[in-house]
Amino acid sequence: VTTMLARIRGLRASVLVLPVLVFLQAVSQAQADKSFEDVRCKCICPPYRNISGHIYNRNASQKDCNCLHVVEPMPVPGHDVEAYCLLCECKYEERSSNTIKVTIVIYLSVVGSLLLYMVFLLLVDPLIRRHDPYTQPLQNEEDTEDPRPHVSGPPGRGNTVLERVEGAQQRWKKQVQEQRKTVFDRHKLLS
Repeated sequence: VTTMLARIRGLRASVLVLPVLVFLQAVSQAQADKSFEDVRCKCICPPYRNISGHIYNRNASQKDCNCLHVVEPMPVPGHDVEAYCLLCECKYEERSSNTIKVTIVIYLSVVGSLLLYMVFLLLVDPLIRRHDPYTQPLQNEEDTEDPRPHVSGPPGRGNTVLERVEGAQQRWKKQVQEQRKTVFDRHKLLS
């Protein structure tokens, strides 16, 4: 049990350290060079005469976001440039890559925490669960006997959340057994 707990603690530490390292690396890279991909000018040019439509992206300031500064090489000869540029629709776009990176790190941290919790439950659940010889599997239609009474535990039992959940689960199983018995009895009655 102690070696398993040590492994769980090691897994927990590695899962917690990984998102922190990813976050620090993302922040340091963003600070080192203000991401030039955070701003761009995007020009969408439709087909023009014998030239197919094309999308042009370029890192440009907001004042230089027009067809003349973004569309390179110009696909039309000099006298058609103005007519071609009038057809193009240029938009200045800005985004925050730091916000995107932080959101991804938070998302991965939550998913990692949930996976760690699942592994923890898978490892600990067999140790906590006790086999109760008085619980009966679900009845099928041939069973007509009343189920054996469920023996309740000692008076101090039912204090933990797990024991309350197990009690609720046993009550639910008993209700399902009763419903199945009723349905199968009605089925026999009708046939």
